[in-house]
Amino acid sequence: MRQTGPWLRAAEGAMLLGPDGVPAPTVFAEMSALAAATGAINLGQGFPDEDGPAEVLEAAVEAIRAGVNQYPPGRGTPDLRAAIAEHQARWYGLDVDPDREVLVTAGATEALAATLLALVGPGDQVVTFEPFYDAYGALIGLTGAEHVTVPLRAPDFLPDEADLRAAFSDRTRVVLVNTPHNPTGRVLPPEVLATVVELAEQYDAVIVTDEVYEHLAFGGTHVPPVTLPGARDRTVSISSAGKTFNTTGWKIGWLTAPAALVEAITTVKQYLTFVNGAPFQPAIAAGLRLPDPVFAGIAAELGAKQEILADGLAVAGFGVLRPDAGYFVIADAAPLGHDDARALCLELPRSVGVVGIPVSAFVRPDHVDGYRSLIRFAFCKRRSVLEEAVVRLAGLRAA
Repeated sequence: MRQTGPWLRAAEGAMLLGPDGVPAPTVFAEMSALAAATGAINLGQGFPDEDGPAEVLEAAVEAIRAGVNQYPPGRGTPDLRAAIAEHQARWYGLDVDPDREVLVTAGATEALAATLLALVGPGDQVVTFEPFYDAYGALIGLTGAEHVTVPLRAPDFLPDEADLRAAFSDRTRVVLVNTPHNPTGRVLPPEVLATVVELAEQYDAVIVTDEVYEHLAFGGTHVPPVTLPGARDRTVSISSAGKTFNTTGWKIGWLTAPAALVEAITTVKQYLTFVNGAPFQPAIAAGLRLPDPVFAGIAAELGAKQEILADGLAVAGFGVLRPDAGYFVIADAAPLGHDDARALCLELPRSVGVVGIPVSAFVRPDHVDGYRSLIRFAFCKRRSVLEEAVVRLAGLRAA
């Protein structure tokens, strides 16, 4: 049977479609399988190995026991929508209507999917920064729109203004802004975001944000694009609880946007998952209302873990590009004599017992120059795990 359909565009957009037209497994699956086969420490995928705040976990248990186990309302439980609106006011001074301007989703990925499927189609363009999270390419591929990228080049991983301006056109329908950024860990500064807003206004584009690491900044201050002048009426702000509260498996995300945009996105979202996570929604509402010191402590702990891994990578001989936020640190293997990070990542599980992800997995094949020797390592793990990984990685320099 002839292989056709949008799934091919998704595979191609995620850079998984081989020259023979057969999709390859994701690099995350490939490297995780290597970790399992070799017993290596998996610093490839960005999921924590410790539970989050006890108050959040207990709230989920209580909700299950109280019978909160059936379909929640389509837009999310009223209390979680209220907590999200409170969160936006508390942290960013935004006045959000919980009934008309908030939508709860199955993680940030579904929020992105529903938003892109609702707002763009064939003939449109979507602008993102590059490297980009592979789901962006896949989702844009599903819409049939053209994916236009703006490079974030090492060592600072900030866009050149001329490149950013050149990426926009009369066909630009959405600009997708990921800050704090995955995989680089860069917090995009206000002047970059201001240019994005200016261009979105000029070309009448919608700004869609991915801010899942918003509370995990330890080396910079996160500024939501929606807070900038001119952004409020054209911005869909997306976040989730998984990264902040170490609950990545719960898949509770949300978006806030002007009511007309929420209505359009809900029209699509209701035919994706419909609803999800009934007992987890009150738990995340409790989490969003935790006091400021809890959020500060979460970011500080991640910052300390980043230092353990980054310092260890430097001792091992890598060039280290330290992040401002998030779960990941970028290491340059070139100083160790390795110009092909993918080849090195395939060797590391067996040679030293550590798994990383080549940054080239987040870059289109024809754009890999400047990224070829870079590896992304996750530090969202127990300190003891990171300390053991550092000891193992030191073996590279000895070799």
